[in-house]
Amino acid sequence: MAAIESFSATRPGDPQPGDLIEIFRPAYQHWALYLGDGYIINVTPVDEGPPATFASAKSVFSRKARVRMQLLKDVVGNDTYQINNKYDGTYTPLPVEEIIRRAEYLIDQEVSYDLLGNNCEHFVTLLRYGEGVSDQANRAIGAIGFVTAAAGAFSLLGLLRSRSRERQY
Repeated sequence: MAAIESFSATRPGDPQPGDLIEIFRPAYQHWALYLGDGYIINVTPVDEGPPATFASAKSVFSRKARVRMQLLKDVVGNDTYQINNKYDGTYTPLPVEEIIRRAEYLIDQEVSYDLLGNNCEHFVTLLRYGEGVSDQANRAIGAIGFVTAAAGAFSLLGLLRSRSRERQY
């Protein structure tokens, strides 16, 4: 496996058209697809006025997103990114011309957005592989499942304790 190298707007790396770009935000990763000539396609919250980024809390609750073509350096800002085609071992990438054609067709379209089931990583992997996948969402779903199971276990323990106290009187 090749070493992962991080890039920034001032040190851009050399992405190729159709590459997946993972952008490291303070609390999560945002995903985009490289189109070429410094441009990417990604989803942003539907917003009045200039395009918002998924750096805000608004993105967590947004149910709609807009597909935008933007300069990679503008989307990355002060964050770092890496070229990350991590699913290539599991899924066969579509031909680059097909990826770009599908991506360009969606520019400025409004799409549904769901943090766990249809997020920015699902969007770009659907373009690259024809299959929407997201390790980030799967990890979050797993964590939510664990927290839900733990909360259920504590509730059950509380119920059992209260019933055993009732029997004592």
